[in-house]
Amino acid sequence: MKEFDISFYNKETKFICGVDEAGRGPLAGPVVAAAVIFDKFTVIDGINDSKKLNENTREELFNLIISNAKDLGIGIVDHTKIDEINILNASLLAMKIAVEKLSISPDLILIDGNKSFASNGNTKTIVKGDSKSFSIAAASIIAKVTRDRIMKENAKLYPVYSWHTNKGYPTKAHIQAIHDFGSCELHRKTFLKRIVNQDFQLKF
Repeated sequence: MKEFDISFYNKETKFICGVDEAGRGPLAGPVVAAAVIFDKFTVIDGINDSKKLNENTREELFNLIISNAKDLGIGIVDHTKIDEINILNASLLAMKIAVEKLSISPDLILIDGNKSFASNGNTKTIVKGDSKSFSIAAASIIAKVTRDRIMKENAKLYPVYSWHTNKGYPTKAHIQAIHDFGSCELHRKTFLKRIVNQDFQLKF
């Protein structure tokens, strides 16, 4: 994965930033993005797409990334904004915010997926970038762990939805809790329409 990033370095490209998001699919909570810059030859064993790692490994790598990154930014867009502008635009906005929080201006921004956002730096979209690029994979871990921590805190306020385990994703238990107790202020109202009909039948 590091070799993939190294291939982009040249005389004009000295700082490469990887960007990824977490939280496009959940029914509740924010979407979180991270932007990470490493030195050219910094390597951390075990870095991979966050979805391929268990929670304990992500937590360990989170701390290593924080310690070894040259620069890092995090962008958070809440459920209200997601309902307002849709999840795709909210994800791109979170990525843009994350990049804007960097102290270093990257020469090249590698973005997971096939959609970009306006930036002062050059951007390049990478489909399945979190399984190809070292810096994107690192960003995916930072975004995922940050969002999971947010949802665990939210779970203390709304324990009936089991967010401490499902992190807001549409598990059977989460949907059943919405059926039993109704939605709360942190739910994405536009997302609830996808999983229920007028009779509130569960769909899987």
